[in-house]
Amino acid sequence: MTTFRIKPAHIRVAVEKFPLKEPFHITGRTMLDAEVLSVEIEADGAVGRGEASGVYYRPSDNPPDNAQQIEAVRARLQAGLDLQSLQTLLPPGGARNALDCALWDLESKVTGRPVWQLAGLEQPRPLLTTFTVGANEPGKMALDARSYEGAQAIKLKLTGEPVDADRVRAVREVCPTVWLGVDANQGFTRASLETLMPVLVAARVELIEQPFKIGAEHLLDGVDSPIPFAADESVQTLSDVPKLSGRFQVMNIKLDKCGGLTEALAMARAATRAGLDVMVGNMVGTSLAMAPAFLVGQLCKVVDLDGPVFLRSDRPTPVQYQNGRIFSPPQLWGSRIS
Repeated sequence: MTTFRIKPAHIRVAVEKFPLKEPFHITGRTMLDAEVLSVEIEADGAVGRGEASGVYYRPSDNPPDNAQQIEAVRARLQAGLDLQSLQTLLPPGGARNALDCALWDLESKVTGRPVWQLAGLEQPRPLLTTFTVGANEPGKMALDARSYEGAQAIKLKLTGEPVDADRVRAVREVCPTVWLGVDANQGFTRASLETLMPVLVAARVELIEQPFKIGAEHLLDGVDSPIPFAADESVQTLSDVPKLSGRFQVMNIKLDKCGGLTEALAMARAATRAGLDVMVGNMVGTSLAMAPAFLVGQLCKVVDLDGPVFLRSDRPTPVQYQNGRIFSPPQLWGSRIS
């Protein structure tokens, strides 16, 4: 964490909506648009930007409520702001995420050093990313999977229903060589997972993400799985990392869950020390939200940063997707030229 501290001239907060190309289905939820919180921090003639969606399964962690959280502490933010004090001023969630990322961006612009240098990372390289197929009837999921031109990794949203088996088979049939993962978003039971497991193995699925509800992680005990399990909803912040050992092999970091780039980097390094593989994911959002997560991806084995591909329109300077990889250009976020 850097020691950069600044007194903002202005802090601008807005809630924006970005319509999706089509409805997106996961366990228990259908999305029609991406509602995001946008934050700008202005100081010393520079403007730092951040974006957050919040986490839909946590009470009051949504863009309108996140905007109110920021307004409640605006006076303290205007008095002076740094990354360390921000971690205690606001809880993990969308409000802190947007401010945290905006402050990293602002420091980069004021100091002239790119965020990857400030964070102690190597110069970023393009990363192989998964592309997500929402839960739907099997034929539609197969068509959606094939529509990702150049994709080398596909992640399927499953729901714990018997049709999951046909969903997996249909996508594997049309995408015979891609890396394939599945995400239940807490939708499986122990019985549905055990029934589906032979299908997943036969389809060469390489990751099972968040099979059970938060608090039901014990259901993984004794499951005979040659496929690694990834914790998503079961791991929110740095304090959750020690709880994963013995049940999960992979940890999915999302900046909206943990409250920003600062904690996300700490989580990635802690997970590696704990012997866990690291994954970075995203809530559906624009390229502005992908850019800081892309830096976390430099430390990860699995990258799932495809949020903007679901949008009808994106930020003026978008992340770049080519040959199944994502790259965040410096003009977007995190450097003096952004």
